[in-house]
Amino acid sequence: MLFTSSWFILVFLPVALAGWYLLAGRPRARLAFGIAMSTVFYGVWDWRFVPLPLGLAVLTLAAGRAGRGWAAAGLVLNLGVLGFFKYQGFVAATLGGILGALPWQLSVALPLGISFFVFQKVAFLADVRRGTAGRPPALDFLFFVMFFPQLIAGPIVRHHELIPQLRHDPRTPDMWEKLGRGAVLFIVGMVKKVGLADTLAPGADRLFADALAGGAFGLAQAWQAALTFGLQIYFDFSGYSDMAIGLALMFGLSLPFNFDAPYRATSLSEFWRCWHMTLSRLLRDYLYIPLGGNRLGFARQVMNLLAAMLLAGLWHGAAWTFVAWGGLHGLGLAIGTAWARSGRRLPAPVGWALTLAFVMAAWVLFRAESFAAAATIYHGLLGMGGIGRWVRVDNGIVVAIAAAVAVLGPTSQQAVLDRLRPNPALAWGAAACLVWVMLMAGGRLPQEFIYFQF
Repeated sequence: MLFTSSWFILVFLPVALAGWYLLAGRPRARLAFGIAMSTVFYGVWDWRFVPLPLGLAVLTLAAGRAGRGWAAAGLVLNLGVLGFFKYQGFVAATLGGILGALPWQLSVALPLGISFFVFQKVAFLADVRRGTAGRPPALDFLFFVMFFPQLIAGPIVRHHELIPQLRHDPRTPDMWEKLGRGAVLFIVGMVKKVGLADTLAPGADRLFADALAGGAFGLAQAWQAALTFGLQIYFDFSGYSDMAIGLALMFGLSLPFNFDAPYRATSLSEFWRCWHMTLSRLLRDYLYIPLGGNRLGFARQVMNLLAAMLLAGLWHGAAWTFVAWGGLHGLGLAIGTAWARSGRRLPAPVGWALTLAFVMAAWVLFRAESFAAAATIYHGLLGMGGIGRWVRVDNGIVVAIAAAVAVLGPTSQQAVLDRLRPNPALAWGAAACLVWVMLMAGGRLPQEFIYFQF
């Protein structure tokens, strides 16, 4: 069930909100209702996989309560499940390329959102090992894992960020304000997804399909491909994050932010502090810092950066192109670290231009379906295929609007949660915008969120 579907907006969400607030004074019943609705939400995709997140949640909680040794076993279990479903085919194909024949061949469907809900449980068990996690009640923990806004594609929420909120009655004095601001943020995310990302998607798909087919790319076509996809994935994922955070706020719950204008970053390290922030901090806190961070000298810091970013690439997808994308960012971060250690500074406009160019060029590896397709576009990015021309596959106005919003405008959270003031005209405008974007979504084939595949 997509957030952008009429069934979700007109049926599922009103029922979920009504039940949540009708049961507000009965905490256990309210949480049980929320778990049931979230299970329905997940089951609409494929009921066969419903036992997976629920079963892993139960086993993770049991392991966490049993002590540090069992927590380690829980970590192995969660990572093993992720490895089996997501990476066994990748490992088999890699070995097959080396050995000349596949050592095994299993056809296993990828459960929706498995990378997100497994990492959520891994963080909890790692905190148990550190002695910083308590013993949450079973219903609280199941709700924390299954809460539908963040179940499929994040933000990656930690137990201490959500579970303490569940003790409070959602009928607070600012309940209606939270409902209103959450609804507006949801609509903003929907506009990002349907109005911008889905409008840019056909152009990006066409250009990368041409690259896969071996078409010639000049400078203009290559940068058009990189920029179009860079804008598509930003508005697709930040749109989802806005919708998830807005939905949670409508239930009276706060989720961590996931984006903070990353395309305005003036360095690659700043970009990663602003892009997919919950994944970045998870890799920082549970991998980079435990490996030594920047405390053991520059050479060790570079190795730690590479390890963290290679894992980030592999987390995004079971393909060597994703690993290469992560490695490229690791090298970029290492170069940026060396530059910062030298004491020299670039003017902010130069730093911004270089950072944005690097990020957009790196998206080619992320999106390309093969290294050959990526090489075709990189050949054009370097001007080795001539100037070329801009291909008429995009709505130029949408590209311009998307670029302006990504670089110039305030973040969604700033605009809706900090600056927005209650106003009847704004309410009517938001309602009209919702109707418009629902009609736009209904007139197209359903477009899943890009991060659903991870």
